[in-house]
Amino acid sequence: MAVSQPRYPAKAALATRPLNVFAVARTARRNVLEIIPELATRQPMVSGRTVKRWHMVMDPAGLKRILREQPALYPKAEAVKGVLRPAIGESLFIAEGSRWLWQRRAAAPTFSKRNIQGLAPTMLEAAEQTLEILRSEDGSTVELHALMIEATFDVINKVLFAGNQSIGREIVQRSINDYIDQTARASLLDIIAAPAWIPRIGRLFRPNAVRVMQKVAEEAIRRSEGASDNAPQDLLTLLRKGRDLKTGRRMSPQELRDNLLTLVVAGHETTAIALSWTLYLLAFDPDVQKLVRTEVREALGHRRPTIEDLESLHFTRMVLMESLRLYPSAALLVRTALEADEIGGREVRPGDTMLLPIYALHRSHCWWEDPDRFDPERFRDLAAIEQFAYLPFGGGPRICIGSNFAIQESLIMIATLISEFRFSLVDGHEPEPVMILTLRPKNGVVLKVESIRK
Repeated sequence: MAVSQPRYPAKAALATRPLNVFAVARTARRNVLEIIPELATRQPMVSGRTVKRWHMVMDPAGLKRILREQPALYPKAEAVKGVLRPAIGESLFIAEGSRWLWQRRAAAPTFSKRNIQGLAPTMLEAAEQTLEILRSEDGSTVELHALMIEATFDVINKVLFAGNQSIGREIVQRSINDYIDQTARASLLDIIAAPAWIPRIGRLFRPNAVRVMQKVAEEAIRRSEGASDNAPQDLLTLLRKGRDLKTGRRMSPQELRDNLLTLVVAGHETTAIALSWTLYLLAFDPDVQKLVRTEVREALGHRRPTIEDLESLHFTRMVLMESLRLYPSAALLVRTALEADEIGGREVRPGDTMLLPIYALHRSHCWWEDPDRFDPERFRDLAAIEQFAYLPFGGGPRICIGSNFAIQESLIMIATLISEFRFSLVDGHEPEPVMILTLRPKNGVVLKVESIRK
């Protein structure tokens, strides 16, 4: 009797042969993941030279040193800053040193546990609206990624602007797509680490949609400043009033605008991606989907989730964590070594590029058993997981400030949708993991959606 082979969900085609500088530039413009050597999933560190020396680090101890122990010695690479700076300026995501530290301290209270938990009703409202859309599509094939973009944008719009539709979803999404097409793709000059003062043609001018979005954000800030003290305390208001407790400094209008745009984009794009991949995986493994549905029903009965319920959704959280392992939104981080150091027993020289391929780390045969397999049980015992072998939100002091926001919103959405609908794969519609800025499902996540309450 033949033994059935394990099935694996969609994965990127990693490089199986060395790439020259032109091949790296060409490949990175199509899909950054494809420049990662397959060898990186089987070794703790890979080094090489593509005009400039580089080290690809998958060793948890090395990652801990770079991200937590000595982050000042490994700032974000200038190439990464060059990609993002035209859109979000010197915001929290890009700034370094003292400029980053005071912004982080000023923004941290906005993302306190209490404030994030208070947003649960808004997140549930978006989930309910998504249910209504799916009810009208019962029995049909639906592209879920677009729907998740719509839902998560609705949440970020309401929590940032207290329900005032200050920035339209179409403007934001068009801006992101335009930016990826015109500005965010790696250039040959980035690959060879050419000085930042040499212009990248695609970044000489901001896409028009970005200029529009910046103007709309500035108008939203002006309205927030003129609002009465009795107006709803949205995240924009909290951010505007936030200050560095050590210095008393507040964000300037431009800093506030840049951080606001960072939150608008990151606050819905990455969460929508996480939800899309999670729904795909639930459709990929119907048995896991049934277990999630059973847990949700036992915890909630026929009502909707509240913030208090999320603690009891243990297996659902495990599924989300496994989804973030297989498809981390920030799948590759890039740092530059400022001083001589040693990582994983290898010499690091000043100016070396440090590549932190989270995608390869999460699929490493060194740290994970059968790493390409979808197995939420990996997260049954969190204490057994090496901390710096799992970095869906980065690590160290620059860990994503909105991670709790994303997890809470994702759990509420999953619990709401899975209680009423069954999701199934559709032949010929397997999503392809593609990274330019974030790890998106190319061509979306197309699933069959069927009500289980007929």
